[in-house]
Amino acid sequence: MKYLIILADGAADEPVELLGGKTPLQAARKPSIDRLAREGVNGRLVTVPEGFPPGSEIAHLGLLGYDISKVFEGRGSLEAASMQVPIENDEVAMRVNVICLDGDIIKNHSAGNISTQEADQLIKSLNQQLPSFTLDSGRVVDSSCIRFFTGVSYRHLLKIKGGNKHVNCTPPHDRLGKPWKPELPKNEYDTFRISEPITNLSPKETADLLRQLILWSQDILANHPINLKRMAEGKDPANSIWPWSLGYRPQMQTLTSLFPTRVHTGAVISAVDLIFGIGVYCGLDKVVVPGATGLWDTNYEGKADAAIEQLKRKDFVFLHIEATDEAGHDGDAELKKSCVEDIDSRIVSRILKEVEKWDEPVRIAFLPDHPTPIRYRTHTMSPVPFVIWQSKPSLPGDPVGIFADDVMTYDEDAATKGALGLLKNDDFIRLFLGETLLAPSSKRIVK
Repeated sequence: MKYLIILADGAADEPVELLGGKTPLQAARKPSIDRLAREGVNGRLVTVPEGFPPGSEIAHLGLLGYDISKVFEGRGSLEAASMQVPIENDEVAMRVNVICLDGDIIKNHSAGNISTQEADQLIKSLNQQLPSFTLDSGRVVDSSCIRFFTGVSYRHLLKIKGGNKHVNCTPPHDRLGKPWKPELPKNEYDTFRISEPITNLSPKETADLLRQLILWSQDILANHPINLKRMAEGKDPANSIWPWSLGYRPQMQTLTSLFPTRVHTGAVISAVDLIFGIGVYCGLDKVVVPGATGLWDTNYEGKADAAIEQLKRKDFVFLHIEATDEAGHDGDAELKKSCVEDIDSRIVSRILKEVEKWDEPVRIAFLPDHPTPIRYRTHTMSPVPFVIWQSKPSLPGDPVGIFADDVMTYDEDAATKGALGLLKNDDFIRLFLGETLLAPSSKRIVK
C-alpha cells in the first residue's frame, strides 16, 4: 500500500457574496477532487486543539497526529530544520517576515510577495549592519548573538543566542490593515521554567530586543536600493521585519517510529520552509520542485510529477500546495477559486490517471490544514473537510480498504454528511494509515 496526502493549504472557507454565496470550494469546477469525495469516505477534522492559534505549523502537526503540547516549539525552529540551520541549546529561533507598512498600518504580511532574490539582499544588509543593542534592563546584546537567515520570498529566520521563547508576538497576517505599534512583541512571562534550556535573557528582555530590532530594521530598509526600485515600479516595499512564533529545538518522533508497520520511507514536497521543516522532523526526505513558488503561479505539474515519482519509491508522500492560502490572505475570492481548479486539473487529475495504472493500491487523502476565509484574510479554527480514497482493493496484508459514503462533492457543507463524522487528535492519521479500521456505515461499499 502507498499513501499520499494532498494538502491544499487554507482551501476551506466561508460563503462569499462575490461567488454567489458559495465558498471557493463549492464554486470551483473540480471534477477530480469531487470524484475522490464520491468514491471515497468523507468527514471533518479538527486540526487545531483548543488553546493553540490556528497557524499552519499547529494544523500540520495536528493532522499528522502529533501531541502539540509536547512537540511544538514554534514555526521558526521548524523552518530552521528545512534550511539546515542548527539550533543550539542556548538559542531561540523564530520566523521573521519582511512586511510592508503603510504609515501606522500593516499593509501586507509579504511585502507584496517579494521575490527571494530581492529579499536575500535585504537580509544580507540587515546582517551586515547589525549593531549591539542596549536593553531597558541595562544589559547589552552583542550583534554576534543575532543572526538572520534567508528563506523563501517573505519568509525568513532569526536566531538569538540566549533568547527566551516566552514572548507574545502577533503573526502579521492576523493584523492586516490594522495598526502595528500595538502589536509589537510583549513579554509573556518573566520567570524561567525548570524544564527549559538555560537562557541569558528573560522574556521581558527578549521582547525588548525584538521591539528594538523591528524599529532598527525600518531605518535600514527605508532607503535600501531594493525598496527604492520596488517603489519606482509601483510595488510594495519590504520596509520592516516582523518576528513571531519563537521556539527552541523540537523533540519529535518520526512517522516511521510512530507507524513502523505502515511508513518505512517517505517524502515531503512543498515550496515552504515550514512544511519542509515539519517533514524533516517527521523523517521525510525533502523534495524541491523547480518552479515551485508557494504562490498561485507555482509549478503544479512539477509537483504532481514529483509526487508520482516519490510514490514509486517510497511508502508515504506528503504533497503541500500553498496557493489557496495565499489567495485567502490576499482576500481574492476569484483567485482562490482558480487555485482550487488548478489543483484539481493540474495535480489531482494528473496523479489519479497515473496511480490507477499501478498494481499496488494507493490511498489518497485530500484536505486543507485550516480555513483561510476571504472575509477575514487570516486563519480560523473551524474543522476542515477531508476525504480518503483508494485506487484499488487492498492486497493481502494491507489495511482494510476504503468504502464510499453518500457524499457526492468535496466541500465544507458536503463533508458534514460524511460517514466519518468529526475527528480529532490522531484519529485522521490512524484511519488513513489503517492503524484504525474503517467501519462502513454506507451500503455503497466499493473497495
